[in-house]
Amino acid sequence: MSTTETSIKSKVAAVSSTPLAERMKLTLNYDELTNCMRCGFCQAACPTFQETGYEAASPRGRIALMKAVVDGVMEPDKMFQEQMDLCLGCRACEPVCPADVKYGHLLEQTRDAIEEKAAEHRVWVKALRTTLLKHTFPFQKRMRILGGGMKLYQKSGLRWLARKSGVLKILPVHMQQLEKVMPEASTKGVVEHLGTFYPAKGNPIGTVAMFRGCIMDVMFTETNINTVKLLSEAGFDVVIPETQNCCGALQAHSGEMDLAKDLAKKNIRAFEAAQVDYIVSNAGGCGALLIEYDHLLHDDPEYAKAAKHFAEKVRDVSQLLLEKGNLPALNLLSGKNDNGQSKPVTVTYQNSCHLKNVMKAGNAPRHLIAKVADVNFVEMTGADSCCGSGGIYNLVQPEMSMQVLDHKMEHAKETNAHLVLTSNPGCLLQMQLGIEREQLSDKMQAVHVVDFLAERILEKQ
Repeated sequence: MSTTETSIKSKVAAVSSTPLAERMKLTLNYDELTNCMRCGFCQAACPTFQETGYEAASPRGRIALMKAVVDGVMEPDKMFQEQMDLCLGCRACEPVCPADVKYGHLLEQTRDAIEEKAAEHRVWVKALRTTLLKHTFPFQKRMRILGGGMKLYQKSGLRWLARKSGVLKILPVHMQQLEKVMPEASTKGVVEHLGTFYPAKGNPIGTVAMFRGCIMDVMFTETNINTVKLLSEAGFDVVIPETQNCCGALQAHSGEMDLAKDLAKKNIRAFEAAQVDYIVSNAGGCGALLIEYDHLLHDDPEYAKAAKHFAEKVRDVSQLLLEKGNLPALNLLSGKNDNGQSKPVTVTYQNSCHLKNVMKAGNAPRHLIAKVADVNFVEMTGADSCCGSGGIYNLVQPEMSMQVLDHKMEHAKETNAHLVLTSNPGCLLQMQLGIEREQLSDKMQAVHVVDFLAERILEKQ
């Protein structure tokens, strides 16, 4: 054997023996890695590739990096980890992949390995992740405390003082702008407002359980309330299991897979007891993980069967209203102005990536919007591309997030819409942030599609 061959084999052995490489070998699905045909169809759908033009910033490139590490020909160095972190996890690559590569699963498996063996976050990022993902979102009582703290800040005069004194200027510009568009927080969620059971209006056509979420229930409480009332209006008895908790999506996307699995198991137990026809989500990001609980727990002998049964019942609220709801009651109602006359409004719709790419229900909100009279719907160019929110991506990857958002707003402005509708809280905040950055708050608003429908269907009867 030549000296060169010996040197190469030694380097490969050294790479293969690193803790992260070994963990990735155990964690990643090698069949999925080898399924990638390197055709490049994913590149046109990938936001980070479109922004950078770098092969390594595309799904094809990231899969090649993963495989190189698992095969022992590349060290999982800082650049490798940065590329895994830079991915938005929008999964727009999956619908266009001719080989049906489950890129989202590979990304989650890789991030799980990185977190366990080689996490090197900046101090503030690590503190933020630990505080939110491990010690806040999984606990309903702590979310209530968080909501109470935010409400105190918003209502007590602290917000006015913080803005007036200029203390907020110590924050990055995008964080200052985000503070301006944060919704009114609440210490009471949907259960405190409506109870754990809300009957159908008229003869019930089925029973559904609502997934209320963690962030949704303290920052978008009104949307949760409107979701229950719309389901009731459409003919469903609505059950809201009290023992449910955070879905685990943010944890799974951030590499905290063990915590995501624990949260999933608690939810499965909570919703099993409800014995309902469907489990309804009003957040595309939550729904995408809920519908993949079967994959998340596929190797758990105790929960695999129950997880599959759970996942089969999951529907987005728009999807359920459209496909199963008593739509004639919804079809004839429209917005009115103060004089009782029809009030035409121009709207556009920004896809929730996970609703479209994972739940495969991206057009359901559009079809519901079309059923409301006096609406001028204008399709946004690139509506199916990510807005840059990506869970907490806009906090930990602000530069790329704002770059994606600014390009998104170029298309939003072209629609001349009064309302930008979406189906996910992260997207909603991100689009509102984009409106603030463009100084369009007096002309345009971002609104959850549930609230848009509720205003025209429930409050105008």
